[in-house]
Amino acid sequence: MSREEKGRDEKLTGLSRRSFLRGTASAGLASLIACGPEAEGEIEKVEGEETRRREAGVEVLGPGAVTIELTVNGEAQAVVVEPRTTLLDALRQDVGLTGAKRVCDRGTCGACTVLADGKPVYACALLAVASQGVEIETVESFGTPDELHPLQQAFVDHDGQQCGFCTPGFVVAAKAVLDGNPQPSPDEVAEGLSGNFCRCGTYAGIQGAMESLRKGGRHG
Repeated sequence: MSREEKGRDEKLTGLSRRSFLRGTASAGLASLIACGPEAEGEIEKVEGEETRRREAGVEVLGPGAVTIELTVNGEAQAVVVEPRTTLLDALRQDVGLTGAKRVCDRGTCGACTVLADGKPVYACALLAVASQGVEIETVESFGTPDELHPLQQAFVDHDGQQCGFCTPGFVVAAKAVLDGNPQPSPDEVAEGLSGNFCRCGTYAGIQGAMESLRKGGRHG
């Protein structure tokens, strides 16, 4: 558009580019001013809720890092974490236990499965601060490289693993199945392990491992 055309349009509309920009800036500032009291009210509401919780004896954590105590494999572990830290991150980064794997990080694949008071849970879906007072068991507590847990040995004997990313989660979930029922049927095994997925497709080997333990009557 030529300078002459711009001048003609400004005369017709009474609006120049400079005045348009000034107007939008003023409108934006006015909206911020208008939202000011409402935003302040929300802040006061949040602060008031925190005050009421403290007065009621409810511990308020955050927003900065806090010291918590986790019970992992029978030992107390004091760690400093942000309230948003997941149990999986605390175990891997702060406690130094890397058996639970981060794969989907969305609570769907089961690679990060641990036992919480004997129940299989996704560690990536739990906050570390919410895991205090809970007995956490990871795959590291089941055996050692020199002396494998019978369940781990069965996975090896029946080729129940390939790439290995899902294997720790499967072992933990399988232990929960056998702890609840030492003689599970194939359907019960499939149901108990339904929250774990193997992208390599080693389900037949896992079923074979579980069947050998069921027949042998030993799973630790």
